[in-house]
Amino acid sequence: MSSPPCVMFGQVVIGPPGSGKTTYCLGMQEFLTKLGRKVVVVNLDPANDGLPYQCSVDIAELVTLDDVMDGLKLGPNGGLIYCMEYLEANFDWLEKKLEQFKGCYFLFDCPGQVELYTHQNSVKNIFAQLTKWNFRLTAVHLVDSHYCADPAKFISVLCTSLSTMLHVELPHVNVLSKMDLMEQFGKLAFNLDYYTEVLDLSYLLEHLASDPFFKKFKRLNEKLVELIEDYSLVSFVPLNVQDKESMVQVMKVVDKANGYCFGDLEERSMEAMMSAAVGADFHFASTLAVQDKYLESNTKTVEEEVMDL
Repeated sequence: MSSPPCVMFGQVVIGPPGSGKTTYCLGMQEFLTKLGRKVVVVNLDPANDGLPYQCSVDIAELVTLDDVMDGLKLGPNGGLIYCMEYLEANFDWLEKKLEQFKGCYFLFDCPGQVELYTHQNSVKNIFAQLTKWNFRLTAVHLVDSHYCADPAKFISVLCTSLSTMLHVELPHVNVLSKMDLMEQFGKLAFNLDYYTEVLDLSYLLEHLASDPFFKKFKRLNEKLVELIEDYSLVSFVPLNVQDKESMVQVMKVVDKANGYCFGDLEERSMEAMMSAAVGADFHFASTLAVQDKYLESNTKTVEEEVMDL
């Protein structure tokens, strides 16, 4: 009687350029390794030539964006699409590389071109093939947290996230990255929970209506918000990759999404690591302070309005 095929768990890390995908892979690799997982990072971005993490499988061995652009006279967008189609046509190369690491936990560092995840099918087909090879994957979609400071950009991010969720067809976790830098981009109109839970978006429409440029697109914005709320799928997990508690929160959500169940050894490792965090210089408190600050600010504003009445 043949043994059942080995189930492998992992994350496909996606998101627009500059959202922190490579930094996330580095941080998550180090974090999960300390918990006792055998972590394998796979670089699927043919434009990523400076890898800060230990890379076990690199698409650059098969194809690079520079070679495609030079050889076929394509731009960066067309070149990336060609590279993904080339990888799709060479599944045997990818399978041979991955089968060396059975029993490991995988992080797939993916390209940042948005259309690869919204309407082009190559990356979707690659993910589907990985699933056929018995991978249990979660799509971790990183979005820069500074978009929360701009209502128009945040609605755009919601539309992109929703489109990606529907197109990729994997268990999905949306992450607001770079939470430690969020304050640098301006004050939030609402507290952080409003953005992570994607609460009543009609309040954002009121902010947009006060802008002369967006005022003429009122009906369009209303329909976009209506579409997002009708699906009711998008929410976010805040992340500061430098903070262990924040990483634990994201890891638990991802593990729940793909069905990964960690054993007692990993649980004990997590408890030891978190207990060692007492007294250390972590940034999670500052992340929470950002949220508390906005909540306190909004509360004061309401109180002032009541006093004026």
